[in-house]
Amino acid sequence: MATQHTHQEHLSHVVFITAAAAVGGFLFGYDSSVINGAVVGIQNHFRVGPVVIGFVVAIALLGSALGAWMGGRLADRLGRTRSMQVAAALFAVSSIGQMLPFAVWDLGFWRVVAGFAIGMASVLGPAYIAEVAPPAYRGRLGSFQQLAIVLGIAVSQLVNYVIASIAGGNVNYHLGPLQAWQWMLGACVVPALLYLLFASVIPESPRYLIMSGRSRKAREVLAEVEGEDIDLDARVAEIQHVLRTEKVPGLKDLRGPALGLLPIVWIGIVLSAFQQLVGINVIFYYSSVLWQSVGINQADSLLISFSSSIINIIGTFIAISLVDKIGRRPLLMIGSAGMAISLATAAWAFSAARMVEGTVSLPNPQGAIALVAANVFVLFFALSWGVVVWVLLGEMFPNRLRAAALGVAAGAQWIANWLITVSFPALSEWNLSLTYAAYAGFAVLSFLFVAKWVRETKGRKLEEMG
Repeated sequence: MATQHTHQEHLSHVVFITAAAAVGGFLFGYDSSVINGAVVGIQNHFRVGPVVIGFVVAIALLGSALGAWMGGRLADRLGRTRSMQVAAALFAVSSIGQMLPFAVWDLGFWRVVAGFAIGMASVLGPAYIAEVAPPAYRGRLGSFQQLAIVLGIAVSQLVNYVIASIAGGNVNYHLGPLQAWQWMLGACVVPALLYLLFASVIPESPRYLIMSGRSRKAREVLAEVEGEDIDLDARVAEIQHVLRTEKVPGLKDLRGPALGLLPIVWIGIVLSAFQQLVGINVIFYYSSVLWQSVGINQADSLLISFSSSIINIIGTFIAISLVDKIGRRPLLMIGSAGMAISLATAAWAFSAARMVEGTVSLPNPQGAIALVAANVFVLFFALSWGVVVWVLLGEMFPNRLRAAALGVAAGAQWIANWLITVSFPALSEWNLSLTYAAYAGFAVLSFLFVAKWVRETKGRKLEEMG
């Protein structure tokens, strides 16, 4: 009985450590999507057009790509928890910078800094959680990161809605010395400081401690997270052996006959690209602008964005519950079919948008249909491509090149995300209906790609991949 109680204590402690590390994922989601509520305010305040606003929103993604590339190197040099503290500080400083910009280029600079922190958090959280989680619970604890991201998205939309409501639905309205959109961007400093606090109290990863020659401290942490009844000498020896024999794969290991890369690497790249080319981040970065462009007021458009975030969370839970039951391929194909139908429906509905007394509006029933279709799209994405692509990328590559192939695939995802994000304002002003029809076309292509090229990984050992 005492042993069971001790086990529960250890598990509770590990859950706390994992949740604390996943606050980085929360900031990832929060800082990525908080711009949604501020886009109209920034456009009005700096009097800029759709091309410039697209650039300001999307430039954070270039910072994210750099942060993801640098994050692993910093973690090996400074340690996992110290690198988290650096990311938290960058989140906090960039939030203040974005809240108080004196020009649109200045805002763009702070967006890059925030993006760098997002990129770091996208690498640090999963790596740290994998290194401290007991093997029996690693899968479930690893899902904390994705859950934290979707929670961060939802909370940012709720905060934006509350601030816009206080401002009477006008994000350019002054609340004290600052406009409402500035408070939206500055609010991220609160979770950033919490992340800094958590990163200062959680233990360093045992793998990093052994790597840096601090085996005694590593033993203490292993006893703390896995229990003192494990063979600490054997665990330390096991980690030392892996570190000695581990070969860090490089880009040259990915070379192959298919346009210079191995076919499995191309499959990972295309999967990552399709995850973004269906336009999911248009919903999370621009949905308030989207709904205002078809006649819905600012406060209500932010409430709709919040409801989409809740649907995103529900879809994530559905994916987590189904991915090991029905498999990866069926879930992706169900998602692709659902996204294609809902995006095509939204495209049809937006084609009915009309100018009435100087403002754009959607007549009934197209207005209600567009709203339902957009939320059905979010649901099908969340229960399939949102979670399953990350599961597949962690499983589908052979052990000897997993890290390098994952890095290339994740890089492709940031680039595709940037392309969609930077192009949407100009494309939607040109023809919103055709823009959504193009996203529907990518959803159809994603279905065909999975059907022909993606192999099922459910129930297979990692050693069998490749």
